[in-house]
Amino acid sequence: MASSPTTPQLPLLYKDIIPLNSREHASWRSRKTDKAAWLANQHAVPLTVEEFSQAQRHFPIIFSSGGDPVPLALMGMKEGTNVFVDGEGVFLNPVYVPAYARRYPFILAKIAPDATELSLCFDPSSDLVGDFADGDVLFDGVDPSEACKATLGFCEQFEAAGQATAAFVAELVRCDLLMEGEMKINEAGEERSFVYRGFQMVNANKLRDLSGDVLREWNQSGLLSLIFAHLHSLELTREIFARQVQLGKGPVEPAEL
Repeated sequence: MASSPTTPQLPLLYKDIIPLNSREHASWRSRKTDKAAWLANQHAVPLTVEEFSQAQRHFPIIFSSGGDPVPLALMGMKEGTNVFVDGEGVFLNPVYVPAYARRYPFILAKIAPDATELSLCFDPSSDLVGDFADGDVLFDGVDPSEACKATLGFCEQFEAAGQATAAFVAELVRCDLLMEGEMKINEAGEERSFVYRGFQMVNANKLRDLSGDVLREWNQSGLLSLIFAHLHSLELTREIFARQVQLGKGPVEPAEL
């Protein structure tokens, strides 16, 4: 595990990724925190399908534009704005935190181009992992500590959920259900509308036109409930908009999410 993982394009939130190993990090520890500074400037965070039922209560669930769409929790109506945390990552309101953000600064990644397995890595720029006097030890000699094993297990669960999410999105794409989205929102007391684009959403008309066999299959598999969670969650867009205005980070037109 000595070599650094191949990161042609770093994942969202991560400034760097290096593998965790007992030789270089034998005395290192991981800290817990009640802040999420890494979310302060993130207006959208990836979601897995396992999170839809909880996430839909807090923020709109949208899909990224372009090829390989990804479900996203919309936490602000413009880039650089998150209405749930302040500039230091302190939560302004109780909110569900996506697993993608909760696993930070850890991540599973390939440490070599020809690697067949993923290894536990971390972002060395984070102040949550290091040679501290406080925190949970990561290694017990050359073996992973219980805290390290728990972190690895969480990351593995996230990867499994990611595969299920990819299968869900692939089914939406196969049935041509995703379309370019558009949201029109009026600020309280104002007549003009602010239009937001740059995302995808399920086409409700095409959904209604699907055959009964497909809908029955999706209902039995749980896929249909995921689609409805997404569609119902879009009603929260106005709430995110209102929070942004209250924070003095008012609307910009035109806007892309």
